[in-house]
Amino acid sequence: MLLGHPVLFKSLCYVDGRWIHSDSAATIAVQNPADQEVIGHVPMLDRAQIEAAISAAHHAFESWRWVPQERRSAILLRWHELILRHQHDLAGILSLEQGKPLAESRGEITYAASFVEWYANDAKRLCGRTIPTHVNGAHLGTVMEPVGVAALITPWNFPVAMITRKAAAALAAGCTAIVKPAHETPFSALALAQLAEEAGFPAGVFNVVLGEPQMAMETLVRDVRVRAVSFTGSTRVGGLVARASAESGIKKLALELGGNAPFIVTEDADLDQAVKVAIGAKFQTSGQDCCAANRIFVAAPLYERFVHQYSEAVRGLKVGTAFEAGVEVGPLMHQAAFDTTAARVADARTKGARITVGGQAHALGGWFFEPTVVADAAPGMRIYDEENFAPTSAISSFNTLDEVVARANDTEHGLAAYICATRMDTIFQLVRRLEFAMISVNGVKFTGAPIPFGGMKASGLGREGGAEGFEPFVEIKYFCLGNLGLPLSVTA
Repeated sequence: MLLGHPVLFKSLCYVDGRWIHSDSAATIAVQNPADQEVIGHVPMLDRAQIEAAISAAHHAFESWRWVPQERRSAILLRWHELILRHQHDLAGILSLEQGKPLAESRGEITYAASFVEWYANDAKRLCGRTIPTHVNGAHLGTVMEPVGVAALITPWNFPVAMITRKAAAALAAGCTAIVKPAHETPFSALALAQLAEEAGFPAGVFNVVLGEPQMAMETLVRDVRVRAVSFTGSTRVGGLVARASAESGIKKLALELGGNAPFIVTEDADLDQAVKVAIGAKFQTSGQDCCAANRIFVAAPLYERFVHQYSEAVRGLKVGTAFEAGVEVGPLMHQAAFDTTAARVADARTKGARITVGGQAHALGGWFFEPTVVADAAPGMRIYDEENFAPTSAISSFNTLDEVVARANDTEHGLAAYICATRMDTIFQLVRRLEFAMISVNGVKFTGAPIPFGGMKASGLGREGGAEGFEPFVEIKYFCLGNLGLPLSVTA
């Protein structure tokens, strides 16, 4: 792949302003999921090298925290400008290692850049407050203090946006950051590090490390010098991160975990619109998205019509490699994802579901799976009960709002939910009764830099994006300034 930026494709980790290899010379191969071809190797650092990255970030924090906000924001805005300037290269790298269609990768780069710009500007308004005093002769207030070194552990499905959403907030608040990206998609993270270096971040402020996943996570999370941990990934691994964090003392913890999003189509919905929205909500990132519509519930009077129209729309989706024109669905990320997807569909088939479209390996071979519609899905089927990181849809009918609310909420997860309806009383009732932290009504796009992204229940702790996104990276420090010579209160 030809790049406009000659050194954006990096094969070294970035620590303390230097590009480094593993001391043990250990590497891991990175594959293109579309054809399993090796596109490069990256170093797997040893524990001592990751500890050295923590030391570098800890040292850099002592000066970065005192850098005037205008200067910190200016560096972030330069990073933002460089990301947009090289967005075509970044999108190409993303598609090469992740497999998502190039059009989606371009959208992710723009989305990722928006967090850098937003936090660069909003950090200027990260203010404490003056508190009306209850103490004679004293002045009371708060200041916002950066917590220190932040470990940012990110997934493979959005390898650029999940970094900037965390890192921009942390860096703008005055923290230093160590990013541990997924080893399946490291080149996007390393490209961001190259642009961060060009933007002018001082050595040690922004670092990217790779290592054996369990060791790297535990080294970062257990170190007492790491004061904030932000993780995006599965609920199972999020539990391991929380446990490791607790065992090394109390620190700030943000977890953005799995989802099992319901998509509810009520009897009053616009059917054509509902089908269009459902396609977008299910098949972006080839279904490998924690916000993807996982269980589609359709009011009984519309059910068969919806299944027919939706199935025809799914049949028309173009499957292919990332760089083909018009491709809408790419490959699954790895063999394990492919095998799990095939097993879920087979399980549904044996338990009485109708496979109206797809249901098997795609003719392209490899890790491509046909976009699939499973009608009459029911509890007890894996495709209904489990989060599906795949281009597979599970559809079932419902009769009453009480029924669909109970079924939608019958999951440990509580990240995103979708509603297609036209009556405001129906919409508002569902918005209030659904146990999900983010609800989109009659549309697919609902995330962005200004909004608080996160989940309830087993879908996580804390929020990313919006003013709330600063919370994992700041402490509120209260002060009481007494004996200032202020007049004492007069008592009657």
